[in-house]
Amino acid sequence: MTKTGWGRFALLGFLWGIPYLFLKVAVEEISPEVIVFFRVFIGALICLPIALSKSRLRVARKYWPFLILYSITEMIGPWYLITHAEKEISSGLTGLLVATVPIWSAILASIFGDHTVWHKTRLFGLIIGFMGVVAVVGIESFGGKQDIVSIGMVILAAVGYAYAINMINRRIPHIPAIAINTWAMIITSVVYLPFAIITWPATTPSVEAIGSVISLGVLCTAIAFIVFFKLVAEVGPPRASLITYLNTAVAVLLGVLLLSEPITLGIALGLPLVLVGSYFASKKVTR
Repeated sequence: MTKTGWGRFALLGFLWGIPYLFLKVAVEEISPEVIVFFRVFIGALICLPIALSKSRLRVARKYWPFLILYSITEMIGPWYLITHAEKEISSGLTGLLVATVPIWSAILASIFGDHTVWHKTRLFGLIIGFMGVVAVVGIESFGGKQDIVSIGMVILAAVGYAYAINMINRRIPHIPAIAINTWAMIITSVVYLPFAIITWPATTPSVEAIGSVISLGVLCTAIAFIVFFKLVAEVGPPRASLITYLNTAVAVLLGVLLLSEPITLGIALGLPLVLVGSYFASKKVTR
């Protein structure tokens, strides 16, 4: 990886590690519907000029059923679930639970016919990863520290992410990612617009809340996607996906430093297990 590639890797780890912090701040004053709408609307405005070049959007439009399904499982569902969940659980725990995406992705890949999932290396990863999930969910929820329903919402969002990745890779791998994600943001904007209007804040939110929403759209969505696509072009999807591990560490660290969130026993035990499990579960192996 070049120095530029390492720079993009570090930048992306930060950009995709901070949304949980911004969500935690914004959701205190703004509804999840309004947050998701402005996040994708701002993101679409920035990404649209890039996607329009070389007719990328027009090419992707031909595969609209997959674009709609991707929008539902990547943004419409998960971004609402995660945003709503952060009303009740810490930003660090949210980031940790989202880090289980490679584990669910490996399981779904197996269902779709990828039998390398049952290779001893990847199977080891699945077992270790699930031990981490059980540790987090068990200790955090049944110990009364975190809301079990909200934890379940984030896990469901992670499964949605995993399905979206698998589906796109199987169905339309030849379509540029910038076009797919721009269409997804446009579709999600249209879906959330009426709900955003209905749940519009009765009073003007604070500067911190408004700034958090704008940052989600500009930094954590538009710029993060652009940087990610450039990183993928240099190192390929498998190595680029390792960014998940850096994201999680950033999310937990920022929650502790800026929001005074405690590092609970569940997070302390689950974090290393989930990260190690995700690494081995997503590791490329031969049949």
